[in-house]
Amino acid sequence: MRIGFRPLTADELPLLYEWLQSKHIQRWWTDRETYDEVVQHYLPAIEGSEQTDLYLILSEGLPVGFIQTYRVSDYPDYRDLVAVEEGVAGVDLFVAEPELTGRGFGSEALRRFVADIVFSDPEIHACVADPDAENVASLRAFEKAGFRVVRRFVDPSDNDKLHALLRLDR
Repeated sequence: MRIGFRPLTADELPLLYEWLQSKHIQRWWTDRETYDEVVQHYLPAIEGSEQTDLYLILSEGLPVGFIQTYRVSDYPDYRDLVAVEEGVAGVDLFVAEPELTGRGFGSEALRRFVADIVFSDPEIHACVADPDAENVASLRAFEKAGFRVVRRFVDPSDNDKLHALLRLDR
């Protein structure tokens, strides 16, 4: 299966919104419920005024998911919460197509994205993610991609939910 990535454009925000309404995604990505909220959150990054790089995950050239990366140091509150050093990127993703979940697709997409995109920046020496500690499928996908759980923490910005901090060093 050919996996690729391309930057998300403003024209694709309706697709992102549609994906965010899917039951299997809403279980873990619940903070943008209206289309306007999706636009307000993601458009600044697309336009370059926010320091997060947004991508579509492609399978055989077709969009099947979403992935984003950022320098953790660009978000001081988050950096302090997860307590990581300079040169660390963060990553978040979801696979939108239910038939691609639970089959290793997410792990492979994550592995390739980190190798090809995140670690293409020579200043980045590690990548972290922080899925909900109850999201067993996500934890397993990250671990299959080479990440390891380094600790758990409570996120006050996410209703004090327990999250797992996973890390992959270059």
